[in-house]
Amino acid sequence: MTVSLELLRRCHFAVDMGAARTRVYVKGAGLVVDQPSVVAVNTRTGGLIAVGEFAEKMTGKTPGYIRVQRPISGGTIVDIEMAQRMLRHLLGDKMRRTLRRKPRLRAAACTPHDADPLAQRATIETLVGLGARRVELVDTLIAAAVGCGLPVERPEATMIMVCGAAATQVAVLSLGSIVTAERIPVGGEAVDHAIVQHLRHRHELMLPSQAVRPLQLALSGNGLTPHGPASTEIHGRDVATGLARSVHVDTAAVRDAIQTPLTAVLDGIGKVLRDCPPDLVADLADRGIMMVGGSALLPGLDQMLRQATGIPVHIAERPDVCAVQGLGAMLEGRIDPLLLDPLAA
Repeated sequence: MTVSLELLRRCHFAVDMGAARTRVYVKGAGLVVDQPSVVAVNTRTGGLIAVGEFAEKMTGKTPGYIRVQRPISGGTIVDIEMAQRMLRHLLGDKMRRTLRRKPRLRAAACTPHDADPLAQRATIETLVGLGARRVELVDTLIAAAVGCGLPVERPEATMIMVCGAAATQVAVLSLGSIVTAERIPVGGEAVDHAIVQHLRHRHELMLPSQAVRPLQLALSGNGLTPHGPASTEIHGRDVATGLARSVHVDTAAVRDAIQTPLTAVLDGIGKVLRDCPPDLVADLADRGIMMVGGSALLPGLDQMLRQATGIPVHIAERPDVCAVQGLGAMLEGRIDPLLLDPLAA
């Protein structure tokens, strides 16, 4: 494995800071934080009013002096100070005191594939501000593969697809390392935006920010396939009059709108397969693709990928927490390192 398992075993806690949710795993305690990466700030005083789920519920409903913001954008920390304040509040005083008692506190963190040095530095500085003396960075693809139980250490191909809010990462792994990978700047947020724009242009309806996800769930069951429900009722605001209005939305048209941004994801998968050695591609014909990440739960996405690629597609048991659970398994020492003994002369 490209990251040192010995160094990770010395870490005391692990953080997966994503564009949608922040998760913290503490050694010996398990997953202690799983909250939206959102803060509500009083612009008059600079104080935090809310973090996590309560702050997310405030989106679009605040008076002028309260600003709801996300310190993480595109999978990268864009406001280090606000990210530190958010983490402090999410951890709570009791857990922070417990961590501060650790001699030479060490932390591990997920970083997107091919993250630039500035993004890596922002992650390190955020955790150093929480008291960490050393920070180990782990590629999200490897952490997620470990978290969903893929045999990443074996000399055979495993393909993983991390469906995040801001981006989708696809990779083929073998012998504990990434053989070929691609990061596509299309994620769950792009799908949400496509739905909002479709309703605005086709029905002249502005959709509240909290209503996008229920609309996706309304496609339930077969979701992106033609066998889903024919129509569903959506409540929003009329673009012209500003009054509340309800419309019956043709789900087939919504499926077409969703598939437009997902075309880039299919292109990325095709590029990874083209760059992969033929022997590993042969393994993938049987093993298929493992989908993780919160956007992997988009109804019907797995069927769409299966039809486009012709190889099996599976969704992890708990796709949203695979990355942080993989970090936790490394911290707890549940992953055995691959030993390649040199041949005797």
